[in-house]
Amino acid sequence: MESLRVKQINKLLFAAHNDVRIAHILNKYQDKVLITTSFGTTSALLIHMISRIRQNHPIHFINTGHLFPETLKYKNRLIERYGINVIEHVPDKEKHSITKKEKLWKSNPDLCCHYNKVEPLEKIKANHEVWISGLIGYQNSYRSELEILQQRDDLHRFYPLIDWTPEMVDDYFESYGIPRHPLERFGFHSIGCTHCTTKGDGRDGRWGDSDKTECGLHW
Repeated sequence: MESLRVKQINKLLFAAHNDVRIAHILNKYQDKVLITTSFGTTSALLIHMISRIRQNHPIHFINTGHLFPETLKYKNRLIERYGINVIEHVPDKEKHSITKKEKLWKSNPDLCCHYNKVEPLEKIKANHEVWISGLIGYQNSYRSELEILQQRDDLHRFYPLIDWTPEMVDDYFESYGIPRHPLERFGFHSIGCTHCTTKGDGRDGRWGDSDKTECGLHW
């Protein structure tokens, strides 16, 4: 897509309902669309929408091997409830072993994320043109600057929920009776790997007191 075309699409989609946004991309790019989920606190929004628009479209999930048991149970619950087609991926065994042995989440969290998240996803990107994920702008300052469609060299990034507010998120969960992540009621507002997740508002509970705010997937 050329830059001007991306701007035109963003202008068109800004005023469109979220279902229209997603359907537009799925209909246009078909099997060239990559969809991912982390089964975090807001992941069920995109999952629910995909289940109503194109239920069988693959939804890719990276199991880092460091996730909360509650996250894995939540994954299974949403799969059973919405009949979605989830494809699970795991990191390289040797690199994952290094992660555990050297406790990279303490000494080098960026490398830990690279081994357990970024590299597994790189293998999936081939033969796709657009990547849909459920990032929401209010979650941190980086995400707040993103547009619905981002032009990138590898895959164009499509964020149909990027301009949603906390109120819109809560209303959607309540309106459709969507289950919340079981750890959310205990004060976990953003949930990733066990070693790097604590209670906190927004993404404040991710990576402790470090400057790290993203795992590296969405740069």
